[in-house]
Amino acid sequence: MSDNAHIAKYVLRLADDALVLGHRLSEWTSRAPFLEEDLALTNVALDFVGRARMYYQYAAELTGGGATEDTFAYTRDAREFSNLLLCELPRGDFAFSVVRQFLYDAFALPFLRELKGSSDQRLAGIAAKAEKESTYHLRRGKEWVLRLGDGTTESHQRMRQALDELWGYTHELFEVDALEEALIAEGIAVDPRTIRDEWQQTVTSVLIQATLPVPESSWSVQGGRTGYHTESLGYLLAELQFMQRAYPGLRW
Repeated sequence: MSDNAHIAKYVLRLADDALVLGHRLSEWTSRAPFLEEDLALTNVALDFVGRARMYYQYAAELTGGGATEDTFAYTRDAREFSNLLLCELPRGDFAFSVVRQFLYDAFALPFLRELKGSSDQRLAGIAAKAEKESTYHLRRGKEWVLRLGDGTTESHQRMRQALDELWGYTHELFEVDALEEALIAEGIAVDPRTIRDEWQQTVTSVLIQATLPVPESSWSVQGGRTGYHTESLGYLLAELQFMQRAYPGLRW
């Protein structure tokens, strides 16, 4: 039977994904193409930050020793974060953010559906709440992929470029290590390999409708789960953690 430390490590992975991607989305606040989308992206960012808080709070309870959600969000260095590399890449242009979010949400929705069946009731409860948000996120992501992919010549080209730049990062979504293997065997964790076909079908279907080719690139990267990140995460954390680093223990 896995102990709390192993479960906490798994929960932190999910929390880090949500926090880092939520922060990237928040960078569109006041910068989106038009006001309605500005508000929409800000709300999606809040969804991810709220999801991160639920995971971090659970991880803190499992860890004990006075740990809190803020401990994990604000006091760890980049090497201690275990988020997917896909989540930390710079914001890029609007097409880049649209493609990144679509590729991630196409994975997140079936993942959360599976996580609802976890033998860990706390994780199952978080997944049930997050699933509703992800359903909306994926729907709006599809709409934007179709709108930009089958839009102007420039929007189409930007979407193709974003797909080519991001595709190699999607392989990490489906990698499983020894920690996850053990938790999968106990019915706690989700085996992402079982949802790869659904992800592929969703992505391929939408890209075809958007007149975008499915990338055939064979390159792939990994390392996020074990703390090996791009330099982008360091810059992100420098901004995210500034207040707590400058004034340890600060409370609003």
